[in-house]
Amino acid sequence: MMPNIGVVALAALIPMIIGFIYYNPKVVGKAWMNASGMTDEKIKGGNMPVILIVSLLLSFMLAMFLFSMVVHQSGLFSLFAGEQGFGVEGSETMNDLNALMDRYGNRFRTFGHGAFHGTLAGLFVILPVLGTNALFERKGFKYIMINVVYWTITLALMGGILCQWA
Repeated sequence: MMPNIGVVALAALIPMIIGFIYYNPKVVGKAWMNASGMTDEKIKGGNMPVILIVSLLLSFMLAMFLFSMVVHQSGLFSLFAGEQGFGVEGSETMNDLNALMDRYGNRFRTFGHGAFHGTLAGLFVILPVLGTNALFERKGFKYIMINVVYWTITLALMGGILCQWA
């Protein structure tokens, strides 16, 4: 099962949109700068076009992977992929897969379900990864929480969009 690439591309914009709002100095931007050791000089010294393009590419990769987490039906295709006749319309394998998709293809395909799984990814993937990095970088609890909350909100919205429409 391939996702709708247009919806994946839309979901890939979510980290930038939420980041623009969340890391604004009027929201948590000042707290993040203090917690991370970021300065205005460091921000101005970055190559923003490269940062934004690479960030968008990474967000697209994240959205593609997140699709497989929030749309459970995508796992059915991996179960059948090695079977003889997979991809051959009318084969017994494809008939079985199509019957399953007809019966279960729309189960759990809601914004709320995707947002739930996105939230779980934030708590059980992002928190351990960022938390471990932050510990070794000698960053504080505030730094960890600012970034984990951002990614949890972002993944919840991305997961909801992907699950409902991709």
